[in-house]
Amino acid sequence: GGCMTETDQPEDVTGNVTYEERIDLRALSRNLWQGKWLLGALATAGLAIAVVIALLLPNIYRAEALLAPSKQQSVGGIASLAGQYAGLASLPGIGLAGATTDDAAFGLETLKSRGFISDFISRHGILVPLMAAKGWDRSTRQLILDANIFDVASDSWVRDASPPREVVPSVQEASERFRDEVLSVSQDKETGFVTIAVEHYSPDIAKQWVDWLVHDINATIMERDVHEAEQAIAYLEEQIAATPLSELQNVFFGLIEEQTKTVMLANVSPEYLFRTIDPAVVPELKTKPRRAWMAFLGLVLGAGLGVITVLVRARMANEYR
Repeated sequence: GGCMTETDQPEDVTGNVTYEERIDLRALSRNLWQGKWLLGALATAGLAIAVVIALLLPNIYRAEALLAPSKQQSVGGIASLAGQYAGLASLPGIGLAGATTDDAAFGLETLKSRGFISDFISRHGILVPLMAAKGWDRSTRQLILDANIFDVASDSWVRDASPPREVVPSVQEASERFRDEVLSVSQDKETGFVTIAVEHYSPDIAKQWVDWLVHDINATIMERDVHEAEQAIAYLEEQIAATPLSELQNVFFGLIEEQTKTVMLANVSPEYLFRTIDPAVVPELKTKPRRAWMAFLGLVLGAGLGVITVLVRARMANEYR
């Protein structure tokens, strides 16, 4: 560079010179112009590599369903009846906690839980399409399995797994894959609407799994509530037989009526917890990979590498001239 004044090179207390190099924009432009062919080559290479990778990646399709929480049962009647007697609130099996629990939020957390997902995978036998798929044939609408993971001819797992993973995927590994890479659950805080989505190589499978998820979460919560209600009814009937007080018996009859409503509601509609507003359909368009964006990113990274390379070469040439 040119000569620098004392202002450009202030001395610190140790006597060492510290300074900031001024960037000569004209020299920078000249160096980039001189290295334009290298810059262009690296930018083109980055674009080509990104395009190749994008084309090799299989399409992933997303199916989703829009749900609305079903009208929750009012537990005010139970709470008001139990409120007449302080001890009733603590009776086992009555289930008064429902008065303060958001059933929809509970259902969503259940849907994302390891236990529910593990049961879902086992119930529908989806371990192979979950863990061994690598693509989808549009012409035959058949899933393409990775032969290095699952051998179709012998119907057996053949993957090379290193501990703690096993040749046959464990329930824990499969549920983690499903929860992290396949399932997506979200709720709009303003409207309360819930979106359940599944991403998979096969659009047919994505749609089917969403349908199964909606059915299963409704059935799971319904079975839980019915079981608790039946337990509560049995307990209350025992208390009616054990107490001679008619006033207390009337309270128990009121509680039984509320629990009976829960059982009746469960038998009326299969959409016990969530009602389907917009059901899942077989997606026609892929959601991943975003090939145009990948190509642009490859071009930018290649050009950036080209600029750095050209400037480093020019700097080295100046130093060793």
